[in-house]
Amino acid sequence: MSVLRPCLLILVTSTTRQFRQVSTFILEDLHNVISPQIAFTFLVYPALILAYMGQAAYLSRHHHSAHAIGFYVSVPKCVHWPVLMIAILASVVGSQAIISGTFSIINQSQSLGCFPRVKVIHTSDKIHGQIYIPEINWMLMVLCIAVTIGFRDVKHLGNASGLAVMAVMLVTTCLMSLVIVLCWHKPPILALAFLLFFGSIELLYFSASLTKFREGAWLPILLSLFFMIIMFVWHYTTIKKYEFDLQNKVSLEWLLALGPSLGISRVPGIGLVFTDLTSGIPANFSRFVTNLPAFHRVLVFVCVKSVPVPFVPPAERYLVGRVGPVDHRSYRCIVRYGYRDVHQDVDSFETELVSKLADFIRYDWHKRTQEDDTARSVRSNESSSESRLAVIGTVAYEIDENLQPESVSIGFTTVESMEDVIEMAEAAPTATIRRVRFAVEEDNYEEDAEAEAELRSELRDLVAAQESGTAFILGHSHVKAKQGSSVMKRLAVNFGYNFLRRNCRGPDVALKVPPVSLLEVGMVYVV
Repeated sequence: MSVLRPCLLILVTSTTRQFRQVSTFILEDLHNVISPQIAFTFLVYPALILAYMGQAAYLSRHHHSAHAIGFYVSVPKCVHWPVLMIAILASVVGSQAIISGTFSIINQSQSLGCFPRVKVIHTSDKIHGQIYIPEINWMLMVLCIAVTIGFRDVKHLGNASGLAVMAVMLVTTCLMSLVIVLCWHKPPILALAFLLFFGSIELLYFSASLTKFREGAWLPILLSLFFMIIMFVWHYTTIKKYEFDLQNKVSLEWLLALGPSLGISRVPGIGLVFTDLTSGIPANFSRFVTNLPAFHRVLVFVCVKSVPVPFVPPAERYLVGRVGPVDHRSYRCIVRYGYRDVHQDVDSFETELVSKLADFIRYDWHKRTQEDDTARSVRSNESSSESRLAVIGTVAYEIDENLQPESVSIGFTTVESMEDVIEMAEAAPTATIRRVRFAVEEDNYEEDAEAEAELRSELRDLVAAQESGTAFILGHSHVKAKQGSSVMKRLAVNFGYNFLRRNCRGPDVALKVPPVSLLEVGMVYVV
């Protein structure tokens, strides 16, 4: 029995490791699932079971020298080299699965604001999951070479790999218990039973792996601690920056009241002010206006949100609303991306954004014409603040300078409050968009000539501003810890976060903003 116990341990842990590596590789091929499942079930897994059962049988016959017996010693000499070639190919598959999984995890963590911005290259126009991250790829190469040179022993590498696999299994079981309750909506007692049954077994294996901590098993713990510190520092400081923006934002009334005293002028073009806020005016833009009292004729506050869903349908991506009165030509647009969505280049993003603004202007004009006198008075009282946002979907027309009356079909969902906007930005858009069809006929123009002139004038201003060019206004932030903060917080914020920010991709690079159109506004955040 003393010989069979380590044999069973080798059988279970090694089989599970190969199972996870091959499964990860199979899951990458989302468009061809059936054939890998059949191949794995009827070929790969039986081969793994037979291989480790054969090794266990060989150890039971030669237990007197079990300490010196490896896997390849138990392989017959006639198939030694074929087995070696198959093992090399299997290692290639397993390493490719680990690399692809690392790319996917880093990309999703970056989308959720839990990792510094890195360059993500989408290698396929049809399959969104095929990505390549050069910085992470080089980092993996350097770590592999360093670990191989540093250990110089297969035993230490095996101990490090074993502890990493058991830690992954234990963490996966804990997260699976949460999935059972939160996603599958099963009774908590079922999740607890699952956690106790599988978690107790995996905890035993994990504790057994900890006995090899000083013999190489310390490496995965050290790497995990290092990356956890990076993610914690980045996420913590990002949240504190957002709270600082919320506390120091200004209202539109302040900007409108400040205009006559400063003599603010409007220059031709479109100004896209990128901010994390879904309401109010960011502090960096107010500082920009007070020091340089001029901004563009059409002003759009753009908020790019990453929501915790894989994909956001294009028809539900843009939430557009009006900021201030109609003649101010200021808008707010919330753009929602899933963590597996491909971000557009700046040209297509600018074109689509202007198209959505035109759709919103026509929708807002149509809504005004349908309102009664009471609703118009309420709207006029709210004209100095932000209006409700609408989800602007696909439309059956394009921007036209002639503004010919035509029948259109628009999809939209109104948002009752800014809390609804935040919820929609942080949750999956699951509600079905109501389709509304209306016709703009010649009679409507005769009945409401003032609304027609207003619509034509606003759309012409938008088209003229697009032809004049677009400027991208971004904040260039420097973060400092408050006076009296703890030593750990000062180290994390003043040194850790600022070091990561300086050595990672900036927001202008992530948003693919051309340098000729970029306007950065410096801002010091005290968190």
